[in-house]
Amino acid sequence: MRLSRRSVFGLAGLGGLGALFGCARRTAATGTTSTSSPDAVARPSTASHTYGPAKAQVADLLRPPGVAHGVVVLVHGGYWQAGYDRSLEDRMAADLVTRGWAVWNLDYRAVGDGGGWPNTFADVAAGADLLVEVAGTAGLALDRVVTVGHSAGGTLALWLAARHRLPDGAVGAQPKLRPTAAATQAGVNDLAAGSGDGLGGGAVDSVMGGTPQQVPARYRIGDPAALVPIGVRQLVVTGDADTVVPPGQSTSYAARAKAAGDDVDLVVVPREDHFDHLDPKSGVWKAVVDWLDGLTRSG
Repeated sequence: MRLSRRSVFGLAGLGGLGALFGCARRTAATGTTSTSSPDAVARPSTASHTYGPAKAQVADLLRPPGVAHGVVVLVHGGYWQAGYDRSLEDRMAADLVTRGWAVWNLDYRAVGDGGGWPNTFADVAAGADLLVEVAGTAGLALDRVVTVGHSAGGTLALWLAARHRLPDGAVGAQPKLRPTAAATQAGVNDLAAGSGDGLGGGAVDSVMGGTPQQVPARYRIGDPAALVPIGVRQLVVTGDADTVVPPGQSTSYAARAKAAGDDVDLVVVPREDHFDHLDPKSGVWKAVVDWLDGLTRSG
């Protein structure tokens, strides 16, 4: 079933997104637990791991049978606002597992739930780094790790892949986990431009704690567009019917990253919108899995 084509990510519509997707927040595990669920998503067995005391400081590890092609770190969207969690990515996670990928479905504190600058960024950094410890215990190889994020999660997926570019002492600096590639799906890839355009009814300013003029140091550290060249392969994918995060956020970032020397594939899918990225039968998702397949073929 295709998702409704509605622009509900603006702050005025944030309360309706949970109803649109029918996703209640999960209860975070305290430690590591194994669960299986018979609900409509048909999730594989999942081990949940916490990286802090807050409810949202948790990630789920899903593994395919046999040896995985690599690990996809999934980062959910929601314009960094409270009320949305990693369950937005359940169908994507399940699809990736059927394709032979292990998945680290990462949650984080959002604005209104203890997040915002710097906590949202510190959370995804700590949650990603926890994968190194978990993988070692689980015997999971980390020679191919790809960050994949939708919308606000696209920002964070690129930022996770760029953390090695951060100066010492910055939030997220000196990463334990070094992704080998990153994909942003309709991402807010240029936070400064997103702030200027008022995306999400001011959502960029809410997560950063101000505009680029008010808190320039934060944007220098947290804005993926300010960190190019990232130095890893990237996929930038959007639909040309997206009215929530305009396609220009993808096309302009891709041009900027390429000009800086990054290896970037840009895909703009006709007649698809923001929420098609959460549909495993969509063209925008096919672009992601085809690109991932290409990574496995290229070694």
